[in-house]
Amino acid sequence: MALLNPVVDADKTAARVRAEIESGGRDLKDSAFRTMLLATLVFSLLVLGVLVYDVVTDGSSVLTSRLGDFLANPARTRPDEAGVFQGLRGTFWIGIFVIVLTFPVGIAAAIYLEEYATDSWFTRLVDVNIRNLAGVPSVVYGILGLAIFVGIFDRLGIGADNTFGKTTTAGGLTLAVLSLPIVIITSAEAIRAVPQSLREAGYGVGATKWEVVRSHVLPYAAPGILTGTLLSLARALGEAAPLILVGAVRGRLGSRAGFFDLEQFGERFTAMPIVITEYASKPGEDWVPVTAAAIIILLLVVLSFNAAAVLLRNRFEGKREGK
Repeated sequence: MALLNPVVDADKTAARVRAEIESGGRDLKDSAFRTMLLATLVFSLLVLGVLVYDVVTDGSSVLTSRLGDFLANPARTRPDEAGVFQGLRGTFWIGIFVIVLTFPVGIAAAIYLEEYATDSWFTRLVDVNIRNLAGVPSVVYGILGLAIFVGIFDRLGIGADNTFGKTTTAGGLTLAVLSLPIVIITSAEAIRAVPQSLREAGYGVGATKWEVVRSHVLPYAAPGILTGTLLSLARALGEAAPLILVGAVRGRLGSRAGFFDLEQFGERFTAMPIVITEYASKPGEDWVPVTAAAIIILLLVVLSFNAAAVLLRNRFEGKREGK
């Protein structure tokens, strides 16, 4: 029986593999799958482009003719006088609640789960429940906010007269809870992606656990954390169902508080998704441009947060790479 020369066989195998790679042959299944993915992407972009074009075409007349009044006026019964001031104000303060409450708590929870918690049944149970909560429909969080925040504020008498707990604070807390699981998951994934060698290098020079997390892990994971948190904020600002359940006002809002007045925390509120829903439900063609203009304003708000996420991610990635 002839003995095989492993060197010769290895050389032949390498030559055959090199020839197959250089021949340019492709797997038909792989090409078909890539073509299908590309077609899906193109179709999605076309649908999105058509929708955006339709909205911009309908709303451009309002934004070009009375942009200042549209931003400064509250909701009114006449389409030529209606505005989005109170909706922008409510959306702004709800976003502040999400930033102040959700971001620190979510990032801290992710740090604990990834860096400090042991691999036990309790940790795995918490992780599974957090991921399940991220997939819960937003209307369920609205029911939670109605039962807990609105109910507690009503029983404690917190808020202005006749608000019954349906205040800006209740709406902000509800959307903060809605965003919390997403922030935890995205932050945990970003921390998990940090190379273990980076941690070992910190321990090798005598750094403590917290020093490694603060000076090595968090700066490296910052781009992913910021992207996930700001995208979760953008999603929260576009939610309507939870706000309707916790008492957001559809129609005219009696409050005359200024944009930055803190007294509105205890008053009834509205937000941009609610304003859009109200304008879209009104009969008559005159309300179509007003509704489209309100949609454009909300899109600009959401896109501004997405742009901020991209800029911050690029900035931290540049620092990480020494640029």
